[in-house]
Amino acid sequence: MSESLSASLSPSTSLEGKTVLITGANRGIGRALTEEALQRGAAVVYAGTRKPFSHADPRVRPVTIDLADPDGIRAAAKGIDELDVLVNNAGIAAYDDLSDPEVLRQQLAVNVFGPLEVTNAFVPALTRSRGAIVTVSSTAGLAPLPFIPSYSISKAAVLALTQAHRALLAPSGVRVHAVLAGPVDTEMSKDFQAAKASPRSVAAAIFDGLAAGQEEIFPDPAAQQLTAAWADGASKVLERSYAELLGAS
Repeated sequence: MSESLSASLSPSTSLEGKTVLITGANRGIGRALTEEALQRGAAVVYAGTRKPFSHADPRVRPVTIDLADPDGIRAAAKGIDELDVLVNNAGIAAYDDLSDPEVLRQQLAVNVFGPLEVTNAFVPALTRSRGAIVTVSSTAGLAPLPFIPSYSISKAAVLALTQAHRALLAPSGVRVHAVLAGPVDTEMSKDFQAAKASPRSVAAAIFDGLAAGQEEIFPDPAAQQLTAAWADGASKVLERSYAELLGAS
């Protein structure tokens, strides 16, 4: 795993007694993240979903967050004064061949502009808590899968967005982490024929990576094969050099 460019490991990366917001919390990785956060002692878990959602645990507080509705995102943020960890998990995927630009536009609107709007809306609360942002990208963002190119392009963009937020928010004490996930056994990937990690194991690895201060979290066996190459790869070398430039400006 890559070494941190920002502050050293802080006790706030533990979820014990913390307030967490997870988008896409009603299914797949998001549902597993919700359960994992509860198991790790989170005091409050805001479950961000587009449709009404309920949970038996009183620590879970449903909040309506539609990534395609910037005004709604900002309204939701006004109702949450305290936040320690934001997990940008929600997203969409579509099989396509780039012949219809509208598919790419939709993927970018939800998978890139959605996390951007959510992050911007909650940065004030995270700055106050000196908290953390975890944004879920994909190994498809490192090299596009030819049967989901629009999704792959959007995940490459969200990885760059995460790296940019890391540099820009470092002076505020907000730590920013990217998740580079391989195939996970969710509804979104049901038609993808490959060995898949369970959402539960991926959720646990994501929060383990957060606690360890890993800037890039590779949460499953397929993704973990890339860790050594990533640490000293061109993207990470350039990110470190660019961070130094920002610090000198």
